[in-house]
Amino acid sequence: MADIFRRHGPAWRNANAGRVSLAQLKVMSAIENCRTAALGGHVERCEDCAHMQIAYNSCRNRHCPKCQAIAAKEWLAERQAELLPVPYFHVVFTLPAPIADIAYQNKAVIYGILFKAAAETLITIAADPKHLGARIGLTAVLHSWGSALTHHPHVHIIVPGGGISPDGRRWIACRPGFFLPVRVLSRLFRRLFLEKLTTAHHAGRLHFFGDQAALTDLEMFKNHLAPFRKSEWVVYSKRPFGGPQAVLAYLSRYTHRVAIANSRLIGFDDQGVTFKWKDYRANKRERAKVMTLATDEFIRRFLIHVLPNGFHRIRHYGLFANGGRAENIARARQLLNVPEPQRQPGDSDHTENDEPQSPSHPCPCCGGRMITIERFERGCVPRHHPVPPIGIDSS
Repeated sequence: MADIFRRHGPAWRNANAGRVSLAQLKVMSAIENCRTAALGGHVERCEDCAHMQIAYNSCRNRHCPKCQAIAAKEWLAERQAELLPVPYFHVVFTLPAPIADIAYQNKAVIYGILFKAAAETLITIAADPKHLGARIGLTAVLHSWGSALTHHPHVHIIVPGGGISPDGRRWIACRPGFFLPVRVLSRLFRRLFLEKLTTAHHAGRLHFFGDQAALTDLEMFKNHLAPFRKSEWVVYSKRPFGGPQAVLAYLSRYTHRVAIANSRLIGFDDQGVTFKWKDYRANKRERAKVMTLATDEFIRRFLIHVLPNGFHRIRHYGLFANGGRAENIARARQLLNVPEPQRQPGDSDHTENDEPQSPSHPCPCCGGRMITIERFERGCVPRHHPVPPIGIDSS
């Protein structure tokens, strides 16, 4: 992505001046400058063989394909201790395409409604004694894209297969291999979402432009929504994960995913960008395909998935809500009769008397410990430079 933005970004910005948000421009700039001298960095040297290397700073932008692997690793380390020894389910809530079109012009409001309606649906049905009769916890992750970078907002929700009884005295497990009825979830989700969407319109929180300008009128808006009050909305519940480690493996792929990973890019030139995608309408064996988009269109599709400033795309609800998560998880472990996870060496903060930790990236030449010998600011040139090994011509 950085190469595409560096080569075609300036012309694209000029051609689309006035139609690109400040947030999108910041994402482009961050990706272009990620791990370059523009962001500064530091120089490392091996204590044993004196090998030297320069490490440039990352942009740490949540839309950057390079930076999300580190962010996911840190987030997963925090979540690992919270996993319960029960089956976990994966539920997906998707918006109909015409509703997604409204979301395109009202991302913060409608993405927020999507989160709330999906979470409220699961919590409400799970609390019903006819289904589970328990208080549950869940983690929801927003994805706004389809595999071809089209606008396709949906939330992936990871939820344990059970919950705490209303009186807090026992753990209630769901039936083996079955969590909650999908049709019941779908219909409640549809009702809750449309109610919240109509309320947002009444409050003047929705804005409409271009072909949707007529929806500013409340009656036109209600008529537009009328067909979707009876249509089936897609709620998909996958088979339970194999265990806590499988949950972590899944989360590591989904929580910090961006619209397209660098690994999916095949190549680009003046004609366009070629990338791998999956056509989920085809048979499994025929899903893997290759697509080429004109560069301008590819950049446009990537940038429509830039989230509004301050918008949280990972959220926790029910037992996992931030206010009481630690207490609720401790209570669930107590009811399940499982011990609290033991802290691993290195989890606690090190004091000044601690032994130095092993290098996270040892010397590539001898495996020794790399130490930082210089830090340099944005746009500056380091004073120390790597020296080619003896016998290798640097010319």
